[in-house]
Amino acid sequence: MQFFDTHAHIGLIYEDPIEQLRTIQKAKQAGVTRIISINNSLHDFDIVYNNLKSVSGVYHACGVAPSEVINPGKNWVERIEQNLKLPNVVAVGETGLDYYKQFGDKRSQIELFITQLEIAQKYNLPVIIHNRDAGKDVFDVLSERLPSAGAILHCYSENASFARKCLDMNIWFSFAGNLTYRNARNLHETVLNIPVDRILIETESPFMVPAEFRGKRTQPAYLTSTARFLAEMLEMDLEELSAQLWKNSCKAFNLPE
Repeated sequence: MQFFDTHAHIGLIYEDPIEQLRTIQKAKQAGVTRIISINNSLHDFDIVYNNLKSVSGVYHACGVAPSEVINPGKNWVERIEQNLKLPNVVAVGETGLDYYKQFGDKRSQIELFITQLEIAQKYNLPVIIHNRDAGKDVFDVLSERLPSAGAILHCYSENASFARKCLDMNIWFSFAGNLTYRNARNLHETVLNIPVDRILIETESPFMVPAEFRGKRTQPAYLTSTARFLAEMLEMDLEELSAQLWKNSCKAFNLPE
């Protein structure tokens, strides 16, 4: 079996490049052989990309998260576009909206989000969406501006009704370790009400640790815990589910199986 971690902040697990490589090696030993490396800022992207650009199985997304809306960086649009031409950069993001911590103002966040959707359309790449307490606006923006290559709603947090509204669009639903929490009923209901061929899984490392590892920081090797929980929920054999998730992930990021 092989697994694909579609969202990991490797640079937030460890700053040290050697520890980052060890983390990836541990993941591979656990069967997690592909990882999408995520950064919130362009500064962090530069550092992590240079550390990991030659590591097999590691792919990268480049974008500006809503947390950076006040200061996305000088010439940030041009820098994203330059980075998207680098080897193994396969998506724009993460980007989106976060009204929980109220970074900047809503209008500025939406403008930052829309600009990156336009970049994704220009380069025919999928976009990785951050959504926290902003579901209506995220849906409204995507309804009008979803890139042709689609979008991944990462660390899915909405309910089944929201997911059903998105099924008519080229959108994937990615679930993190919080899926394994007993009180995550909205996520459990969602999983049971969407097609399995639209589901992805991620670690959101170093956050959202699966229940069995509570008290630790998440790392890509823990992805298999979420996969086992999901297989039990869907009453699927783990090997069958892993093959489906792998196929979904490769399709979402336009990578060969």
